[in-house]
Amino acid sequence: MAALALMWGSSFFWIKLGLNAFSPVQLVLGRLVLGAAALLVICFLQRDRLPGRRRIWGYLLVAALFHNALPFLLFAIGEQTVDSGITGVLNSTTPLWALLAAVLFGVDRRLSGPRLLGLALGLGGIVLIFAPWQASGLLSWGALACLTAAASYGFVFVYEDRYLSNTGTPPVALAGAQMILASGFMLLVMPVGGTSPVHLDAGAVLAVVILGVFSTGIAFAMNYRLLATEGAVATSAVGYLLPVVSVLLGTVFLNEQLNFRVIAGMLVVLAGVALTRVKRRAPAPQPELAAAASSPAQTTSTQK
Repeated sequence: MAALALMWGSSFFWIKLGLNAFSPVQLVLGRLVLGAAALLVICFLQRDRLPGRRRIWGYLLVAALFHNALPFLLFAIGEQTVDSGITGVLNSTTPLWALLAAVLFGVDRRLSGPRLLGLALGLGGIVLIFAPWQASGLLSWGALACLTAAASYGFVFVYEDRYLSNTGTPPVALAGAQMILASGFMLLVMPVGGTSPVHLDAGAVLAVVILGVFSTGIAFAMNYRLLATEGAVATSAVGYLLPVVSVLLGTVFLNEQLNFRVIAGMLVVLAGVALTRVKRRAPAPQPELAAAASSPAQTTSTQK
């Protein structure tokens, strides 16, 4: 979990460094191609095969757009003007959008009091971070692009859970196929934003390699392994560590400054996310029902 939090939380740091040499489109294409290569190598070592049914590839097409190509590009565009630490903070709102999407699409209708309070609290934290009432607030096109990317993650998690969670295809093979399709999307937009000159820089190139191989490819494989061994509840706890990692890296290595309002907003968002994870307990059995349920067993033991 610590390794996964480090790789995902540091992705915004590597994006910031990679933008010193590449345009957002070039950076995302490199990230996806390297991530796909890493996942395909893992598939080869595990002898996993890519999906064979056209229907699954159709579902993956949507997932590749909203889980990879679009949010990756929006984050890269946003980080041209937004600090990497704040980007990580905005990314922590993903579970809020996932809950909202689940309710809107009828996947989860159990919007209990604590979860509703958590959703309202989290959205209030977003407003606190943006502070549109202040001239020094973060309300900008770059920040809105990052927030839209987080919302895209929230939507696609619900979509993938419905259409891709029980296909019978190994999860790493699904992720590899998804990265291949996402790379195709980025190739389509290369004529628009990928033809600008590349200013080769060793640090930027290394950042994109780490971003693609580790924070994208291997991190996806580790995420699926953690889901299989520890379950969704434990895996979701990684999300609480991502903004901490991104803020620490941005502050220590990029000299990014965070004011008290943004930190307070981050804590409010994380508190809201925690409340949305609260689930209702099963009602305790009534004494009469418990007695009725145990009476046949008692009768049997008496007969014996």
